Amino acid sequence: MTTTLAAEQGVGPLLRAWREQRRVSQLELALRADSSARHISFIETGRSRPSEEMVLRLAEHLDVPVRERNALLLAAGYAPHYPETPLAAPALGALRDGIERLIHGYEPYPALVVDATYHVVAANRGIMMLLDGVPETLLEPPLNAMRLTLHPEGLAPRIRNLRAWRGHLLEQMERQIALRRSEPLRALYEEVAAYPLAHDGDDEEPEEEAAYFALPLRIEHEGRVLSFISSISTFNTPMDVTVAELAIETFLPADPATAKYLQGFVS
Repeated sequence: MTTTLAAEQGVGPLLRAWREQRRVSQLELALRADSSARHISFIETGRSRPSEEMVLRLAEHLDVPVRERNALLLAAGYAPHYPETPLAAPALGALRDGIERLIHGYEPYPALVVDATYHVVAANRGIMMLLDGVPETLLEPPLNAMRLTLHPEGLAPRIRNLRAWRGHLLEQMERQIALRRSEPLRALYEEVAAYPLAHDGDDEEPEEEAAYFALPLRIEHEGRVLSFISSISTFNTPMDVTVAELAIETFLPADPATAKYLQGFVS
């Protein structure tokens, strides 16, 4: 949300919209925030101007993303509380070094770091191995993980369970759009959701039956089908917009054959 739009709309309607989206009553929010339903009502209708501390407290109890907390503060007439430091800035040098050590320490298994719109900010050799053969047009910076995965000229033709994996990724984006109200993220979703299916991998019979404990990514690499389970991590209690929007995705081998193959491939 832009600064101008936030200021014009006012903090009351914005807070009410977040509360309704979270399906929380005024009374429930008041109890969480150590306030009263009357005071919450007055804030939402503009009859009372909340303090800066109250805006932040309500935003925390409504699980408002850090970027949108700044918008709430601006709408209430306060300065943004959370900085947005460029990832390349010296102040985030320790963070960059830590991320690099983390994902490279995860090798030979794939790992990458993306921002709020799935632009890849770091990736290890396990990821680059999977991208072998992807056209240069899709590898030009900034790399976008969703485009690389779902584009019919990207990884999509190699994904054996494409329909299921595509559905998982689109549902993930839908949840994030509802949480963040991000127009760039919505535009990306509309783009990748419109990609034609490169093939319907779910119609293919798997070479070997396997009991997976979560939905796997089943992807071909040099004539082999590798199976991965993905996990996404974020930073706890971030105090910077950039840091709050970073996500680390790691891919764990879902079967012994995949683990053995990767141990021999990345050395």
